Amino acid sequence: MRYSFYRRLLGGMIGCWLSVPVAQAQLSLTGQLRTRTELRDGQGTLPAKGAVPAFFTSQRTRLNVGYTGYRFKLFTAVQDVRVWGQDASTVHRNTPEGNDGLMLHEAWGEIALTDTAADAGELLLRIGRQELVYDDVRLLGNLDWLQQARRHDLALLKYRRHDWQAHLGLAFNQNKELKSGSVYQGVPAGYPAGTNGQNTLYKSMQFGYLGRKLRAGNASVLVLKDDFNRYVTDEDQRRTYVRGVWSRVTLGGYVSTGLTPKLSLTGSAYYQGGKDRDGTPLSAYLLSAHAPYAVNRTVSLGPGMDYTSGGGTATRSRRFDPLYGTPHKFWGYMDYFYVADGFGNNGLVDYYLKTRFKARENLLVTLDAHQFTTANRVTAGDGTALDRNLGTELDLIVGYSLTKTIHLEGGYCTLFASPTLASAAVKNVPGARLQANWAYLMISIKPDLLK
Repeated sequence: MRYSFYRRLLGGMIGCWLSVPVAQAQLSLTGQLRTRTELRDGQGTLPAKGAVPAFFTSQRTRLNVGYTGYRFKLFTAVQDVRVWGQDASTVHRNTPEGNDGLMLHEAWGEIALTDTAADAGELLLRIGRQELVYDDVRLLGNLDWLQQARRHDLALLKYRRHDWQAHLGLAFNQNKELKSGSVYQGVPAGYPAGTNGQNTLYKSMQFGYLGRKLRAGNASVLVLKDDFNRYVTDEDQRRTYVRGVWSRVTLGGYVSTGLTPKLSLTGSAYYQGGKDRDGTPLSAYLLSAHAPYAVNRTVSLGPGMDYTSGGGTATRSRRFDPLYGTPHKFWGYMDYFYVADGFGNNGLVDYYLKTRFKARENLLVTLDAHQFTTANRVTAGDGTALDRNLGTELDLIVGYSLTKTIHLEGGYCTLFASPTLASAAVKNVPGARLQANWAYLMISIKPDLLK
């Protein structure tokens, strides 16, 4: 009898504890396994005639751990990126250091500097390795398409009140701990650290961001300064880094809003000045506009145009660099422009039409058509003017969510190039084949490990 009483009492106490919301602390644990099998027959740059297509599977494995307590958050993301077969299956630690894909993708802590219930707004400080994702990720994005993705080491001060938010970011990079000096060799081993083949990471960065939610969309202003360590070159073009920096400033705005219940408009304009990462005076700009129209609940389409300046003189560059965004989203899925493979100093004009067909709640089909031209006059080595047309790209992508955890995606893209694209002034591929193809199948499993 007494045993039964105590058992009921203990059971009731446990039930009460379990029914109380855990407001002070919360643990999250999620993961991702993403494989992508690719057939590359001219991805990124044109193939030479007779070149054999590449075929491989890459894999991202990621574990995310988060913890939220009173006025603080902690988050860590550990990931490993490999190509199937790059490691011998019977030898431990056979992968060379340059191919070792195990890394700390994110590790940050966030502190609430004001009481979370304060009406004056929310002021947060996030410090550590983190992703930067702003607006349409054109200039600041996590580049999630790349298996390695993109992150930054910085301190980020964030203020939010009602429909307004303001961010201030500060970063200062060094290769290692030093006893004296602060020269930074901004070329991480193993992978390019920028867009358009420019392999130099910033030494320091400061940016301010001001955004506001609109009735149907949002608008923002961005000012970003990134500083690159100065260097001198010898007769063999070998670099020696010295004291001082070259500073580049990018400023402009973004807006996304609904014009009518069916017609939307997204636009942005940015200017770059100062000096580029090689110390050349810079005056460049980007203009973009996209107007999607919802035909009905399942079909939407809309034209758009991107203009990035290029060219210049020996004393001034007009080549716009889209900073640290997600080029794969904008300038064709075959990644010919503003990714690792350069395309000269010609700028880009991209006229496109994007179509979306939501066949079912879990099935999305997209078809994009791009017409690429150079933004400025292009000449051959002998001074002969070349056609500014670069080519036409068609991108067909199908995405299917099997469950909330499992997502399948496949695509086929083809590019019909012009001789200008293969020329020495652009891609510089002698004897190039002017039709390129790329196909992929991607499987992503993203479980919540605590559910």
